[in-house]
Amino acid sequence: MAYGRETPRQRMINILYLVLLALLALNVPNSILDAFKNINDSLEASKTNVDNSVEQLFAAFESTKLKEEPERAKPIYEQAKQARAVVDELNQYINELKQEFEKQGGGYDEDTGDLVRRENADIAPHLMINGKRGVELKEKINSTREKLLSLLNEDDRKSVSFSLEAQDPEKSANGKRKWEEVNFGSGTPLTAAMTTLTKIQVDAQNAESDVVKLILGKMDQAVVNLDKFAAVAVAPTSYLVQGQPYTAEVFLTASDSKSEPAISVNGSALNVVDGKGVYTVPTNQEGIFTWTGTIKVQQTDGTVKEYRTPEQTYQVARPSAVVSPDKMNVLYIGVSNPISVSAPGTPTNKINVSMNGGGGRISGSGGKYNVTVSSPGTARISVSAEVAPGKTQTLSTTEFRVKRIPDPIAKFGGKTGGNMATVAIKAQNAVFASLDNFDFDAKFNVTKFSMIIAKPRADAIVLSTNGGTLSSSMKTALNGIVPGTRVIFDNIIAVGPDGSPRQLNAVALTAN
Repeated sequence: MAYGRETPRQRMINILYLVLLALLALNVPNSILDAFKNINDSLEASKTNVDNSVEQLFAAFESTKLKEEPERAKPIYEQAKQARAVVDELNQYINELKQEFEKQGGGYDEDTGDLVRRENADIAPHLMINGKRGVELKEKINSTREKLLSLLNEDDRKSVSFSLEAQDPEKSANGKRKWEEVNFGSGTPLTAAMTTLTKIQVDAQNAESDVVKLILGKMDQAVVNLDKFAAVAVAPTSYLVQGQPYTAEVFLTASDSKSEPAISVNGSALNVVDGKGVYTVPTNQEGIFTWTGTIKVQQTDGTVKEYRTPEQTYQVARPSAVVSPDKMNVLYIGVSNPISVSAPGTPTNKINVSMNGGGGRISGSGGKYNVTVSSPGTARISVSAEVAPGKTQTLSTTEFRVKRIPDPIAKFGGKTGGNMATVAIKAQNAVFASLDNFDFDAKFNVTKFSMIIAKPRADAIVLSTNGGTLSSSMKTALNGIVPGTRVIFDNIIAVGPDGSPRQLNAVALTAN
């Protein structure tokens, strides 16, 4: 700034300089605003997942415990519903704040998916600090926390740790001494304030989930009554490959260490060890087989009481295998194609997978494999397994089609054609090849293209370049366009993971 007396012009320049500095200080990079948007989207997804989880808890309780033991279950169920009502009240209040943010923020931008005035740093402080809504929110958060804790007993309160809490910081941060100032005070962009509200909702739903689980879990605190017996049969599997033995355990759920029950299956006695009998039969034939176990226990008065297991069923099937593509029913050249392989009744470490055709190879283990191919046509994936020690058997051979990756779509400024703002066209610097609606991670790079500029009442300009970025002459030509100018990108060539050049669609834009 000048020393001594200043002219009116110099004073005006100095004032404008200070205003510019202030604007620069308030400017928030788009990358940070985008980061807040991404965090908010992630939190919204988490909020939905937690809410669905709580809904499933209530649905499962209603369909089982509430029907089976209504007298005992209903008070527990009503207590859990109180937790939901408490959180719903806080959630409704926060949604009202979000609606006000959305209204003052100009609604949502279709391109960014974020608020139109997302960078505004005045809306949140004005509403939350000047309008005292931040203090109200803090009180509601802490009140909700206390109401949720009050629904639990002393021991359960010690076992939970809620992040749902609004406490003033012990030390001031940047001159901010209150919780509401830290989260919504001066300098807080609108999108950051919106993200903070979403985080509070997630914290509230997590707290609700913890409380509901503890309350509904009281139904499982059953009293064990050892004078009630029941016969149980447990088999590791009921689906086997021919040649594998079928094994099941038959035992008494509540046994007396002084007694030794007599266990039989279909009339044949089993060897009993520690109150358990092991039933083993060969599986030399296909079909469905059933059996029933009988357990005889001598009572203290000398009488014998008999218990029978429910009828058990198992199936013996021919060796088979299943090969399923994880994404599509074809294999694509140039990318890794994940597939899953399973053979019912056969452990995954006993399975061997091989490939023939398609100029490819297969790698992986444990049922999960990746296939790479290099030539169009068909490929056959064969599955074999060790069905017995030293005996390997082919289970299946599956044929797949091998295809090239679909052609991508050329875009300029995110558009394939139509009208586009003159300033937006000038701001772009490259042509991109976009592979939409394709489940694999495949990227195409533009290797060359031509640009045609046709101004109203003027000769067309035709320029070409290698790569996907505009050349300096192209940028110069674009800077001279006016509304009504036609800008066409043609002869676009792109190369993808398979290495083959692709001729892409032309992009025709009209500046407006």
